[in-house]
Amino acid sequence: MIISRTPFRVSFAGGGTDLADFYRSSSGAVVSTAIDKYMYITVNRYFDDSIILKYSKTELVKSVDEVQHPLLRECLRKTGIKRGIEITSMADVVGGTGLGSSSAFTVGVLHALYAHLGQFKTPEQLAREACEIEIERLKEPIGKQDQYISAYGGFQFLEFMPDETVRVDPLICPVRTIDNLHEHLMLLYSGVTRKAGPLLRRAKANFKKNDDVLKLLRAQANRLRASLQKGDVASAGPLLHEAWEAKKSLAGGITSPHIDDAYDAARRAGAIGGKVLGAGGGGFLLVFVPPAKRAAVAKRLPSGWREMPFRFESEGSKIIYVSK
Repeated sequence: MIISRTPFRVSFAGGGTDLADFYRSSSGAVVSTAIDKYMYITVNRYFDDSIILKYSKTELVKSVDEVQHPLLRECLRKTGIKRGIEITSMADVVGGTGLGSSSAFTVGVLHALYAHLGQFKTPEQLAREACEIEIERLKEPIGKQDQYISAYGGFQFLEFMPDETVRVDPLICPVRTIDNLHEHLMLLYSGVTRKAGPLLRRAKANFKKNDDVLKLLRAQANRLRASLQKGDVASAGPLLHEAWEAKKSLAGGITSPHIDDAYDAARRAGAIGGKVLGAGGGGFLLVFVPPAKRAAVAKRLPSGWREMPFRFESEGSKIIYVSK
């Protein structure tokens, strides 16, 4: 048996510039970090030639072509495994919440399947193949940041180049700066899950008309990196608020009255800035709050909202168990 553990992520600035419609003409940039919430994938040799898959459903099939789950089907095709395999998935957080769970799933499945075959793959290879499966084969309207941060882990400045390469540049700053940033962050769950695809398809339709907004989002990623490298954590709050206001202009559905009410309540209680993670419409709201105001923000949240404690994760996807 093989078990892989792959982290989810929190993205701070630059979201949207990792989409091909933007970076192919003007390179994109994102500041993102892995967090200590994970996707776990187990892979085991099945006792006969069937394929058994256990996720929110259970599939028992005779061939890869019969597999209904698109990501599992394409991961099996990519690794060349045709039969006699059992795959099970578990996660710390439900999907559809803006933490990059689909890409963590894809990276984790690839990692576990390759380990099952006795093959080592680098984070770059895992991320690139996950992008190929999600974006090229399945035509998902997503960007590249989630696959790369899940594969590499850590606190990263990611650049997406017109030639399709991705530059992964660890954020170099004192540990106390990252600790200080963490003390100012709250991750708030809306209680609402959503599918990112429809939201991203609507947003992509507007991207060519909003090139200036995307360039602003890219510039904000550069500014946030520069600020944190200088130890300037305080500027992250206003920058998050500025980025959130810009991102809302890209398409309808990114926010909602439910989200706006919570964000406004957090701001009135002392939060300085924040953003909805992922495509929007639900999931998690990240807010920047002076430590002395955390309790007040938690108290003022509307009904149905709750805080999820988290830590930054320095490691990317890894194999955590191999049976003898």
